[in-house]
Amino acid sequence: MTAQRTGAPSTAAAPALPSLGGRRSSYRERVADALRAALIAGELRPGEVHSAPALAARFGVSATPVREAMLDLAKEGLVDTVPNKGFRVTAVSEKQLDEYNHIRALIEIPTVVGLAATADTVSLEALRPAAREIVHAAVAGDLIAYVEADTRFHLGLLALAGNTHLVEVVRGLRGRSRLYGLTALVEAGRLLASAEEHLELLDALVARDEAAVREVMTRHLGHVRGLWAARRDR
Repeated sequence: MTAQRTGAPSTAAAPALPSLGGRRSSYRERVADALRAALIAGELRPGEVHSAPALAARFGVSATPVREAMLDLAKEGLVDTVPNKGFRVTAVSEKQLDEYNHIRALIEIPTVVGLAATADTVSLEALRPAAREIVHAAVAGDLIAYVEADTRFHLGLLALAGNTHLVEVVRGLRGRSRLYGLTALVEAGRLLASAEEHLELLDALVARDEAAVREVMTRHLGHVRGLWAARRDR
């Protein structure tokens, strides 16, 4: 699948359709995953209206799966349908962002800390390629690839806890909260440091260091929201 990167619209080829969290996906689901990544990365901005044919041309696929995928995203509250025009990207209030971030911290931090005692080393190391992809995407400044790899990593990690409902809840929260501060990380020159925390987190998990895992997770979840809020206040 093709997708736009940072900066001006591009006709260059984009990454292959992602397969998130190890689940088997239909083509429609994979299109939705890629569109969701573009939403999270801020490539599709709140208030913008997009037609299915225009998005299909931009992403290099046919209009039908894009239209179906956007209807799925509408059910998730990520876009609204606009009669005879297409889909409008929904906005998220500051209060909603705070609430989503709070819920994610309540779920993800203790769950990942618990993996230091329960996850086997082989399963943890299987996530290292995704962690490296996040770093490579950060170096390239490729926000969509960053989001796709970041999603695979975090949902794959949470899946090791054995609770599929928890994974789906976090998947939804990630989509709804977006990563509004991701471009702020780029502007502040801190995207690479945030990316490298995924490797730091894996190292702490493999070492069974619960205190280090908690510290890294707390720091990591605070980056994007903190920078976005700081930029808003300025």
